[in-house]
Amino acid sequence: MSAAPKPDLRILLCAPRGFCAGVVRAIDAVERALQIYGPPVYVRHEIVHNKYVVEGLKAKGAIFVEELHEVPAGTSAPVIFSAHGVARSVPEEAAQRNFFAIDATCPLVTKVHREAVVHFKRGREVVLIGHAGHPEVIGTMGQLPAGAVTLVETAEQARSFAPRDPGNLAFTTQTTLSLDDTAEIVAILRARFPSMVAPHKEDICYATTNRQEAVKRVAPQVEAMIVVGAPNSSNSQRLREVAEREGCRAALLVQRAGDIDWDVFGSIASLGITAGASAPEVLVEEIIDAFAERFTVRVETVYTAHEDVFFPLPRQLRPDAAE
Repeated sequence: MSAAPKPDLRILLCAPRGFCAGVVRAIDAVERALQIYGPPVYVRHEIVHNKYVVEGLKAKGAIFVEELHEVPAGTSAPVIFSAHGVARSVPEEAAQRNFFAIDATCPLVTKVHREAVVHFKRGREVVLIGHAGHPEVIGTMGQLPAGAVTLVETAEQARSFAPRDPGNLAFTTQTTLSLDDTAEIVAILRARFPSMVAPHKEDICYATTNRQEAVKRVAPQVEAMIVVGAPNSSNSQRLREVAEREGCRAALLVQRAGDIDWDVFGSIASLGITAGASAPEVLVEEIIDAFAERFTVRVETVYTAHEDVFFPLPRQLRPDAAE
């Protein structure tokens, strides 16, 4: 008796998706440090927000810590700061303890740090649009003295924000926010404070922008959307929200194929798939394979941008520095 034919499933694959240049640089930094110096290599916070990536680096000899006090005193092993950036107090503590520190902060996050410092030096009150508790926000706020930065998370907070000097303000943003949510908050602030100084160039990074635009294109065409990514990944959560906002009735964040809820995805005819900036392509392929076991799949890639951004490794890890 022949098996019942598998139902058809059209998969629209968002492009760009997955790793951005800052994530590639950060992961490469850990792997290169392991190659040059051997294990262990200490990494403060998850180098990027993806369990698969972190576990893979642990297997090669990386040791992940949340704070520097967890790093043994007197170690000569490299201590790497994650892609999300850190407060100024962290490299200061590393220097005091004579650690061999390597900063893998994404250059686009570093740009935001520098903007905040420049505004502060010019006497402006700094508004940071972002999510409380996210490592990037902690790092950006930690560039300046306590109280120098006001965090605004929502449109409501933008409406109620009461600056010390309404004529002397500047704003920056977390790099991984929703474009639409941020635009609303910025519009409210600029309407209230017309002289507020904006970033020279959009703080929300190219990768966040491109991945959200691809989801906007695909989400209205499919019954369901999978965002491959981690629950603590800001840019991945924003992709899920964008898909919902664009009318996709089922948009879920999935870390691995084993996490797929087949009650939700088992009887669809069209599916969109994207991946957050810290999710490797192997996980996308794993999820497509899981659907191919249950469906006759036809995969189409929907391109909305071409990315060729590259960031060189931190100086200490470049080939000429290691000779």
